[in-house]
Amino acid sequence: MNDEHRALRFILLGGFLGAGKSTAIARLARHYQQQGQRVGIVTNDQATDLVDTNSFRSQGFDVGEVPGACFCCNFRQLTDTVAQLQAASRPDVILAEPVGSCTDLAATVIRPLQQLYAATFDVAPYAVLLKPHHAWRILEGSRPVSVPGGGDETAAALGRARGGFSPQAAYIFRKQLEEADVIVINRIDELKPDEAARLEQVVREHHPGVPVLRMSARTGAGFEALVELLAQRGRFGQRVMEVDYDAYAAGEAELGWLNASVQVDAGQPWDLDRWLLAVVDQLRQMLEALDAETAHLKVIGMGEGAYGVANLISRDAPAELSLASRAQISTAHVVVNARVAIDPAVLQDAVTQAVEKACRDQNATCRWQQVQSLRPGRPVPTHRILAPTA
Repeated sequence: MNDEHRALRFILLGGFLGAGKSTAIARLARHYQQQGQRVGIVTNDQATDLVDTNSFRSQGFDVGEVPGACFCCNFRQLTDTVAQLQAASRPDVILAEPVGSCTDLAATVIRPLQQLYAATFDVAPYAVLLKPHHAWRILEGSRPVSVPGGGDETAAALGRARGGFSPQAAYIFRKQLEEADVIVINRIDELKPDEAARLEQVVREHHPGVPVLRMSARTGAGFEALVELLAQRGRFGQRVMEVDYDAYAAGEAELGWLNASVQVDAGQPWDLDRWLLAVVDQLRQMLEALDAETAHLKVIGMGEGAYGVANLISRDAPAELSLASRAQISTAHVVVNARVAIDPAVLQDAVTQAVEKACRDQNATCRWQQVQSLRPGRPVPTHRILAPTA
């Protein structure tokens, strides 16, 4: 039985766009449920209609969404959303997923929770997930990496030849790691053992003294170590760092941000998973032709008791099915989230073309319900507490 006087366990799981936070949170939620604990999930985005919210709800989780700004800039809505989850389902654990382009969360979320809501929240260690693709490009530009279908290239050469993020966006990535209580190298199932070891060495060189774990949120490899670390009690999120908010704002503004929803109807059943992959692959080709770096792109299709998710984590990666529906359906509600280093208007045009082409190829009709495209504004935190918690 959940003790209403006991502080609520609060787990904030950070990381750059495409690091695998959603997959990790879903795995954590299932783990805690299997341990007999009630779980609430809080998602966060710069706009409404989030794929992750729809995906978590489709999997049966209790979810609250904080839209319109990051947790740090919408702190009151974060605490209000948690309160609503408490009133509705009395969770033992809250899993919170911040916007992937945000940093300075120790000063603007963790320490405010500890110091202003000490009796309400029991904050876990702040784990930041790292995507190997970004780490090679940003942390160590001269290290050799294995390239599928070819020999070794340097990360710097990859960046020059195939695009990349600006120094301002790279600044956000670096700052996310700098404030972490633990750095989790995710997606190790995509690396050879020697590559994973080499990458861990690079991370440790940049962040000496910070625990580093290797994990695959998808397969579960290394997951037990993350669970064990998150179970620790104490004062976390205490790393004090300087943040250049001009560079931070410029890095976020580099990204075009799009959330859209569309109703897709066909006269006969069609393969939802294949259709989702077709949309994402078409977008991959279009964005590559535009020389646009993809931070993350997700598409979820839901209908007739089924749901599937396809995504793209970078311009160098193929479209992948992260959640398979294995369903044949005749109608679907589709949500698209795209974070790409490109003008939002150009991104909106590309998404519209890709979805409508996939509908034509399926002899289906599509009715757009809403489209939001924007560049994130300058972050203005509700609280920013620089002093570590006593």
